[in-house]
Amino acid sequence: MRAILDLLPEELPGEGYRKAQIAHWLYARGALDFAEMTDLPKALREALDREWRISEFALVEAYPSRDGSVKYLFTLLDGKKTEAVYMPYENRKTVCLSTMVGCPAGCSFCATGALGFGRNLTAAEILSQILAIAHHQGISPREIRNVVLMGMGEPLLNLQNVLRAVRVMLHPKGLALSPRRVTLSTVGIPKGIYRLAEEDLGVRLALSLHAPDDETRRKIVPTAHRYPIAEILEAVRHYYAKTKRRVTFEYTLLEGVNDHLWQARLLAKLLKGLSAHVNLIPFNPWEGAPVEGTPKAGILAFAEELRRLGVPTSIRWSRGQDVGAACGQLALKVPRPLTFKPTLEDAGR
Repeated sequence: MRAILDLLPEELPGEGYRKAQIAHWLYARGALDFAEMTDLPKALREALDREWRISEFALVEAYPSRDGSVKYLFTLLDGKKTEAVYMPYENRKTVCLSTMVGCPAGCSFCATGALGFGRNLTAAEILSQILAIAHHQGISPREIRNVVLMGMGEPLLNLQNVLRAVRVMLHPKGLALSPRRVTLSTVGIPKGIYRLAEEDLGVRLALSLHAPDDETRRKIVPTAHRYPIAEILEAVRHYYAKTKRRVTFEYTLLEGVNDHLWQARLLAKLLKGLSAHVNLIPFNPWEGAPVEGTPKAGILAFAEELRRLGVPTSIRWSRGQDVGAACGQLALKVPRPLTFKPTLEDAGR
């Protein structure tokens, strides 16, 4: 049985009109069972059910946070697990998706990195996260208007599957997202950044920098031993020249490691001339973490120093920390699951 979400809308089974109907059921109505597609001929529905599957999950577990966000734990069909986070805001609904089981990057401040690498997710498994979350929330998948590929994994090391999933997200008969509503986060893989630029999808790029100098970065980001900051920034400049999309620089503040004001000044110097925005991230604690986060006063001082030097800066105060859903906490460890299986019986929820 094949994964139907691995297909672009124009590749779906059936003739042109039927392809459009199937795409509408999948991405506008969020169907998780072919029997729901009542305007398709019965014979076609039965054939689809024999040959194709919609959901890529054996089980979905939902962990609601006090702040309204929800962490989702997905058991894949091979028994491996990954996670995503739903974050509703007043004027938008955002999902943070994973692109891998675990992560090979191994950043010292990230619980996912401590898990190590499991495997890449397929395009269908990436997209299925959106459909499962929308189903559980009782909304259309197209009501989710912001997607950030910032969950488990390094997207640029799974680029073929990520690109295919993003094309479905942007496709007018898919999720119909605006490119500016899709953000891809990377620890800095220059070859992948160049490839992403050449694909010219127009999505936003977020670079997990976390230090303004190679010496500090090597202490907390293992990939920095292979890719120096200068090489990464050269690729980022190419990306901006090609796409005209401002690049976000993610920076997790760690006490006594990368939070000195001289490092803020060096960061400002490093980004001079770039169309950049710095997103400061308070460290979200997790069991066994070898680092500690910068206190709030230090975070505010670091932000103020960057702003004083003309660098657009914001602080991303994390959501979902009480259920292990905050940035850097995804590690398959959360309490008291509310579970559901993605079946037809759940469709009315």
